Amino acid sequence: MNLSLDRTGDVFVLTMDDGENRFNPSSIAALNGALDEVESAAASGEQVALVTTGTGKFFSNGIDLEWMFAQQDDGIRSFMTSMLGLWARVLALPVPTVAAVNGHAFAGGAMFTQAHDHVLMRSDRGYWCVNEVQLKLPLAPGMQAILQHRLPANTFRKAILTAHRFDGPAALAGGIVDELHDDDALLPRACELAASLAPTSDAILGRLKEDLYADVLAVLREGRVPEI
Repeated sequence: MNLSLDRTGDVFVLTMDDGENRFNPSSIAALNGALDEVESAAASGEQVALVTTGTGKFFSNGIDLEWMFAQQDDGIRSFMTSMLGLWARVLALPVPTVAAVNGHAFAGGAMFTQAHDHVLMRSDRGYWCVNEVQLKLPLAPGMQAILQHRLPANTFRKAILTAHRFDGPAALAGGIVDELHDDDALLPRACELAASLAPTSDAILGRLKEDLYADVLAVLREGRVPEI
């Protein structure tokens, strides 16, 4: 995955810029490398925040299925465990995090949005969708846990069982995202929100997240993967 990590003031902006921004071992490694830099700044006492976004049509289209189905079972399991671990890391990051959903967020990409503290979405383009029922793929327990914890019950059920494509207004009404903005305003607003929250960056924030998401984090970090 091509990505960049830029900083303006107290806000790091992590931009995924590789077409569909799919998850595979190289993209997970790149994302973890970016998080290393953010965490290093926070550990040194700086009060910082993180915004994650994509470019063009996609925020993220989920797992790189072409890569995955070319692997042996052990390779798939190792990758899935590392991806769930990445989501746990973002969920418990000791800095405020904001997802600026610029386009489609499908399957693993949809779940990745929910690892962030706050989710902003473009109002006029893009769908948020968990389409494993159409792909005929099971959800790992960690995937189920992060969605079930973050989404209202009716939205969770509709997302899992029908693969409903939530556009911006439907995602806001369904409690998936916190705010909607036009394309030009999305990233600036995400950065404004992140900057306003940067003073909360601290080890105690990480501890509060660990407590808030204790059950979800335990399942994500366990890394159990279903038979495919």
